[in-house]
Amino acid sequence: MNTPAGGPLTGLTILDLGRVMAAPFATQVLADLGADVIKIERPVRGDEMRHYRPPEVHDQMGNLTDESVYFLSANRNKKSVTVDFTKPGGRDLILQLSRQSDVFLENFKVGDLARFGLDYAGVKAVAPDIIYCSITGFGQTGPYAKYPGVDGVFQAMSGLMSVTGQTDGPAQKVGVVIVDIITGLYAAIAVLAGLRNREVLHGVGQHIDLALLDSAIAAMSHRAMEFLVTGQVPAKIGSGTQGSVPSQMFTCQDGELHVAAGADVRFRSLCNVIGLPNLCEDARFRLRPDRVANKDALIELLAPVFKTNTVAFWFESLTKAGVMVSPLYNLEQVFGDRQVQHRELRRDVRHHTLGDLALVANPIRFSETPIDAYVPPPTLGQHTDEVLKNYLDFQPDQIAELRKSGAI
Repeated sequence: MNTPAGGPLTGLTILDLGRVMAAPFATQVLADLGADVIKIERPVRGDEMRHYRPPEVHDQMGNLTDESVYFLSANRNKKSVTVDFTKPGGRDLILQLSRQSDVFLENFKVGDLARFGLDYAGVKAVAPDIIYCSITGFGQTGPYAKYPGVDGVFQAMSGLMSVTGQTDGPAQKVGVVIVDIITGLYAAIAVLAGLRNREVLHGVGQHIDLALLDSAIAAMSHRAMEFLVTGQVPAKIGSGTQGSVPSQMFTCQDGELHVAAGADVRFRSLCNVIGLPNLCEDARFRLRPDRVANKDALIELLAPVFKTNTVAFWFESLTKAGVMVSPLYNLEQVFGDRQVQHRELRRDVRHHTLGDLALVANPIRFSETPIDAYVPPPTLGQHTDEVLKNYLDFQPDQIAELRKSGAI
């Protein structure tokens, strides 16, 4: 297997003991950037996400496979090595690989790896300069530290669900595992900062303690600040924006269109295009604060107009006038859009068991070190022998003995 050639992180090795989504997403980002990521998985079963269904995944002949879209979404550009670290031989392999690695990333429950000497203290003893990143639900400390949790738990507990959904409807979960993804991005940033610090301080490693709850609350950003500054609990605002009107979804003849015309100049353009220029002179709507204060009256006037024509008509007409609008897409429409196709956000690869496989591209665009290598997610244990040979100089008889003992 070839890792992405010439990426900005070429030469770095990541030992990835991550499972499920947050940690694998973080290491996938690092792998896309050129790092060599060794994914450690349990023999036979592997990462839990390999088996998470629905939806079911079929090969090109229509046969049901053991793959899952969750695993495929977060594990490209990696090597899979199966190790049972509950056995002494397996634990020793992890420590040996740690000596050859720059980063150790894991998301086991607090205290789990300490039982096998694979916590930060145990790994640091053999690799003093390691950047060791732990991802947990609630962090390494505090009254909830040992509690389990999944993405929905943290969407609810961070307040994210409380501000998501229609104003008169129930709280809603974001339709992707957004807290996992946000935490994965924070983890990648933290790892890069740790590596930079190690470089400046000549080999000083450190432990990164990252929690999904902390990451979710940090991502609440301006809605959290709204509460901290005013003391008022933020409410759901549907598809709208608090300080900008109109800025929301409108129903057209054949679908929905998001219109963002809160700025005075854009509101004037909107009014001209839809044939209601007098609205700009109405004292209730002349300036942004006026429109915010009289939102309901304005939306009542605008909504019937959008229903008179199609999404495509309004999109083209308003875009030409400088108004920010966007159609509400489903994912088929997303990947059929000409801008999305131009940016090559779908990348096709050849998977070992699925055949042709489409992946979502990394959105980063480098001028000098483009991300142009997309190696499909590995099959379970695909690179065990290769890694032990290339990283630890193991001979075939040594590998056979480890396999016989159940360590790999």
